[in-house]
Amino acid sequence: MTDDRHISPEDLTLYAMQALTQEESAEVRLHLAECPQCREEFAEIHSDLSFVAMSVEQQPLPQGARQRFINRIAATAQEAPKTEPADVIPMTPRRAIPRKAVWLPWVAVAALVIISVALALQVRFLNQELEIETTMIGARNAETLKARKLLDVLTAPTAQHVVLTAGKTPPAPSARAVYLASRGALILQANDLRALPADKTYELWIIPANGSAPIPAGLFRPDASGSASVVLPAIPQGVEAKAFGITVENVGGSNTPTAPILLSGAAATSGE
Repeated sequence: MTDDRHISPEDLTLYAMQALTQEESAEVRLHLAECPQCREEFAEIHSDLSFVAMSVEQQPLPQGARQRFINRIAATAQEAPKTEPADVIPMTPRRAIPRKAVWLPWVAVAALVIISVALALQVRFLNQELEIETTMIGARNAETLKARKLLDVLTAPTAQHVVLTAGKTPPAPSARAVYLASRGALILQANDLRALPADKTYELWIIPANGSAPIPAGLFRPDASGSASVVLPAIPQGVEAKAFGITVENVGGSNTPTAPILLSGAAATSGE
């Protein structure tokens, strides 16, 4: 079982699995009490066997199996004839298994674990790249859709093109609106607007042809050259316009126009 100084890894494994005889187990226990190196190796083997045991799915015994096993042992003890004690045969020392052969399977398992982790990281990286590409494609599709809607409004035969001018003042500020009532699509381009204080803003209004209340159609502030635009604001569809107007409101806009109306323009009758 042992060489001159230590117990072989094979016998330590059998001892951990409780596969030795009582005499052999007693011999191992005595040696482990005096040998730190064998105790350390036994602790590693016991830890590995515990890991393997935890990885095996536990199955319950069939109903009645324990009682049948006890009954069989009792019947065997009653039937066995009495025999003279056998001569004790001395146990021949087992040939020690090379340490490399004992740990080779665990090295293979560790290699498989490393390969699995590497593959999982690669799959995660590829999924992240796919999400980024999907997001970019979605953004490009949204931009393309908005450009198509803008082109449809500008080129629609039934769109109303309106020029807004200041009443009773020199026509310095001006604005041009393109409106497609059936789609609720409106584009405004204004020029030569005066700058406003920080707490004020321009607001565009649709004056419905049916006489209902004016509909707010977007807030805007001019740039340094006095130019500004409103492109496809969120407005209801199907509202026929009688006219358009621009007022100055507090920042945040208003639900009703505040006099005076700085720019206004009548809408021509639409065919749609």
